[in-house]
Amino acid sequence: MTHSRYLFRWLQAACLSLSHALGAAESPWERVPMDVPATAFGPGSRCQFSDYFKGESRVRVTSIDEIVDWLGTCEYVTDADQFHEPDVWQPPCAFEGRQRGDCEDFALWAWRKLAEIGVDAEFYVGRVNCGGEPAAARQHAWVVYRGSREDILFEPAARDPEQMMRPLSAVKGDYVPHFAIDRRFVTSAFVGCLSDCRESAVT
Repeated sequence: MTHSRYLFRWLQAACLSLSHALGAAESPWERVPMDVPATAFGPGSRCQFSDYFKGESRVRVTSIDEIVDWLGTCEYVTDADQFHEPDVWQPPCAFEGRQRGDCEDFALWAWRKLAEIGVDAEFYVGRVNCGGEPAAARQHAWVVYRGSREDILFEPAARDPEQMMRPLSAVKGDYVPHFAIDRRFVTSAFVGCLSDCRESAVT
């Protein structure tokens, strides 16, 4: 069985499990803990998530502010421009060397560094609506971490500091999560994946 066919069948089964588990749940953020293969997170996800924590990081940080400061020195560039491939996920140590990448590279690095300083954070993939226009929706990766009072949605690749960290409650409507993984490598699926699978089946 080819990888793409296997993944398609897994997604079908996952959507069925989500449908049974969640019933009439309407929020795309409704969560179901389940084993999600790394390859389901995206075409560029070709290794186990624990591999992103291997190798010695050359960037020392002790706070979220220092994480943000270092990310500000990095350049956003598409995989097509940098690697001449549609989707490449750089290990954090490779990203540190290039200081160039796209949303997955920024988010994977930030997720690892948050874990290193003891912050409870999850790496997410899904869809974000650009400017509130459904036609501009695109696949995306981001991080959510537990703040002192509420969950914070962290956009590590954002160039505007005010857009990097916002209360999750304030921006939930702009995001459709599919899958997430925490710092203990426990994975979850979301109703957002189910709704997008249904839309894909219709179109």
